Amino acid sequence: MPSPPDFVKRLFVGQPLRSDKLGETLLPKKLALPVFASDALSSVAYATEEILLMLSIAGLSFYHLAPYLAGAVVLLMLVVVASYRQNVHAYPSGGGDYEVATTNLGPTAGLTVASALLVDYVLTVAVSISAGVANIVSAAPSLAGHEVLLTLAIVGTITALNLRGVRESGTAFAIPTYGFILGVAVMIGWGFVQLATGHHLQAESAGYRIRPEETNLAGFAVVYLAMRAFASGCTALTGVEAISNGVPAFKKPKSKNAATTLALMGGIAVTMFVGVTVLALVTHVHVANRDSDLIGLTGPSKTVIAQIGAAVFGGDKSLGFLYVQAVTALILVLAANTAFNGFPVLASILAQDRYLPRQLHNRGDRLVYSNGILLLAGFAGVLIYVFGASPTRLIQLYIVGVFVSFVCSQTGMVRHWTRLLRTERDPLARRRMVRSRVINAIGATFTAAVLTIVLVTKFLHGAFIVVLAMPVIWLTMRAIRRHYDNVSRELVPDDEDPLLPSRNHAVVLVSKIHKPTLRALAYARATRPSTLVALTAKVDERDAQALQDDWDARNIPVPLVLLDSPYREITKPVLDYVKNIRRESPRDVVTVYIPEYVVGHWWEHILHNQSALRLKTRLLFQPGVMVTSVPWQLTSSGRRTRRPERPGPGHTRGLGRGPRSSRAVAGRPDPDPEPVAPGGAPAGSR
Repeated sequence: MPSPPDFVKRLFVGQPLRSDKLGETLLPKKLALPVFASDALSSVAYATEEILLMLSIAGLSFYHLAPYLAGAVVLLMLVVVASYRQNVHAYPSGGGDYEVATTNLGPTAGLTVASALLVDYVLTVAVSISAGVANIVSAAPSLAGHEVLLTLAIVGTITALNLRGVRESGTAFAIPTYGFILGVAVMIGWGFVQLATGHHLQAESAGYRIRPEETNLAGFAVVYLAMRAFASGCTALTGVEAISNGVPAFKKPKSKNAATTLALMGGIAVTMFVGVTVLALVTHVHVANRDSDLIGLTGPSKTVIAQIGAAVFGGDKSLGFLYVQAVTALILVLAANTAFNGFPVLASILAQDRYLPRQLHNRGDRLVYSNGILLLAGFAGVLIYVFGASPTRLIQLYIVGVFVSFVCSQTGMVRHWTRLLRTERDPLARRRMVRSRVINAIGATFTAAVLTIVLVTKFLHGAFIVVLAMPVIWLTMRAIRRHYDNVSRELVPDDEDPLLPSRNHAVVLVSKIHKPTLRALAYARATRPSTLVALTAKVDERDAQALQDDWDARNIPVPLVLLDSPYREITKPVLDYVKNIRRESPRDVVTVYIPEYVVGHWWEHILHNQSALRLKTRLLFQPGVMVTSVPWQLTSSGRRTRRPERPGPGHTRGLGRGPRSSRAVAGRPDPDPEPVAPGGAPAGSR
């Protein structure tokens, strides 16, 4: 019967999988697309809106720039997708941008990329789920005021799904992702059909005017506004790098399947983005940063995709509109799954390179990187709580990290192909390399320009937080690597033979005479140390004298040493005693045996073993001192046998039990037999 914590874990996570089942968890393309591309695809729901929101700062007069800005975003998307297809073929191990930058630009650039991606993955979870919850609350106003709680609950649900395994989470997310693609495709297709047949489509906000926040823009101000709108539209590119980082999760041939999935994702995302943008402009959707700036609005404003759906399907009560709204909210929530697949893999690689704690490299029960999944959920949860689950506040921090990784990755790929071209002599292979280098060079140039625009336009609006967070993470990873390197150097065996200790002095800590103490004494004697004493501190004179009398009455043949403790503490007198042994015989070792309870409930840990834990912690820092815990399982632990031990001829064979004392204490029966040496030899014999 599993324990309650284990039962709960199995209920949510599932039964553990054998290591040799790893191949069965790999993803075919049809599942890899929703697992790794949900973030990039979901951006269709807000990328067009972000462009229009920025342009609305100057009113309707700058809406004519929207097609050109959207075209620039599409061009950038195609360039980045084409560039990352080269990455996937060249580096199929799953390191992605981090591996490319480290190999070609050095560890400093690699850590810069890693810190940028780690920040961006956390923001992906926070932004996408917060945006999804905002859509849910818009449809159900009764949930207003509970956004943070609802967002955290969804983070917990997605975390649990990912802990069950990549394949199971892919299956769970495939239906909503494909449902969103279908809904948007039908909306775009039906909208174009109606336009082609002469129908007039008009959004509900088409008649609204926009009160501009800034007027009389000219010169640099116009350029700056256009750059802000373009930078906001570039949120459409988030998640493109996830496939490059997740190549190991694909079925073989991994590189080919990953490249195909990347191309599919780019094609679908571009098609939907273009379609939504065209319909938004044709139906004259008007949006503003504040509802009060929409002149003529009588209720809460709707999102761009909601207004398009209402215009295409004939109102906000139509089945098509409700379907699109439902799958849009769902895909925004599930877009976080891209980060849940990218972050743990990257963290595992960084841990393998000793830049993060090595526990992040271990796979959990379901052959996923459970620790990385939980770490991502924890950081995202903190961010959601601090920013009140506000997409408006969180999105200002977005995409800085991803474009830092884009620039470093594509620059590294240019150096990669240049290095290979120095030795390659096959003309056909050289032509392929030259073509790939040109693609990556274009990608590096474009993404560097966009990164500059993003930093200039978003820095004062919140991006400075990311700019400050990245160096902190970079320095932390360097410190972790330095620690692991120092430990490795310290532990390298030298050519000298290790000196064996001259003697082993055993010390058993005693608080009172009970079964755990007697077991510790028996175990210590079984190791045949050079000397053996029982040790206690005289915190109270009467208790100490009672313990001595009881010790003598039981005829326990191990000497009991009572340490003076005028300040009623235990740790210092014991440490001083142990240090004195080491001082007199530096080549000797001291083994301290500490009886400890094994309990079955978390609250019992508070009631037991606290003194032992403090003392053990201090002893572990003493050179030449070995600390041995001797467990005694209480009934609550559920691990003790309830069947009495079978007595042997003249003695009991279990640890902590031996021949009964020849005397009892003050007329009461002796409940605890004294320990014996191995083989039933008299106590203290050698």
